[in-house]
Amino acid sequence: MVERRTGSPVPAGRESSPRVGDYRIDPDRSTIRFRTRALFGVLPVRGTFTIGEGVISVRSPLDDSVVVVEVPAGSFASGLRIRDRHVRAADFLDVDTHPTMFFRGGPPGQAGAPTVLHGNLTVRGVSQPLSLVLGSATSNDTLLMAGATVTIDRYAFGLTKGRGMAARHLRIAIEVVATRIT
Repeated sequence: MVERRTGSPVPAGRESSPRVGDYRIDPDRSTIRFRTRALFGVLPVRGTFTIGEGVISVRSPLDDSVVVVEVPAGSFASGLRIRDRHVRAADFLDVDTHPTMFFRGGPPGQAGAPTVLHGNLTVRGVSQPLSLVLGSATSNDTLLMAGATVTIDRYAFGLTKGRGMAARHLRIAIEVVATRIT
């Protein structure tokens, strides 16, 4: 389960399935957390990225829904300044050349459980398919809340430096709060 930064903004008893409309993601109330391992898998590493901008467009039928999110690559934070600088440098994220990571997803697939949001993630100019496993998605008159998880293979994006020193996979948990704009 993903912890929310500010607690549940949807009042009890007012929750429902996401309502049709456009929602702007609130970066101050949304989080991207990651977990991985370092030093040949011995040390756990946890950290965050921030969401820069994003829009969730819920449509009827749901097949017309779209999610577009920008993540500042320089927002990588693990709590260790020297590691953070190294990950932001050319060996890994190369934030000077590629300051933003992008995700664009289509409608959530509901053919089975769990619900999956298929899309493409672009990191360092390399786009790869990505499937987010959706947790709950609820809304009220003004807010939409959604959670998702995914495991990302950094090698798929050409981030192959530090083999053995930095793990290949990152487990990501996303918690989004978005405000209705239409």
